[in-house]
Amino acid sequence: MPKKKKKRSKFSSVDPAYMDKQRDALKRKYRKSILFNEKELAAIKEYCSRFKVSSLSALIRQSVMKHVLEGLEENHPTLF
Repeated sequence: MPKKKKKRSKFSSVDPAYMDKQRDALKRKYRKSILFNEKELAAIKEYCSRFKVSSLSALIRQSVMKHVLEGLEENHPTLF
């Protein structure tokens, strides 16, 4: 009779307190507002419909953060 294989969980056991702390650190607490003119908003709507973007806030957040992080990376301090 063959031995039964022990089923492995898909997820490793992680401390729930650690996961709660990680989740709390990633919560978005700060709101910023932005205004667009008609042409800018039309361009954004066209982009969203063409590329099937479902979350406008995620699109804008990713675009802004990409630009910010690239700028910081290009202008990092040097020793010499």
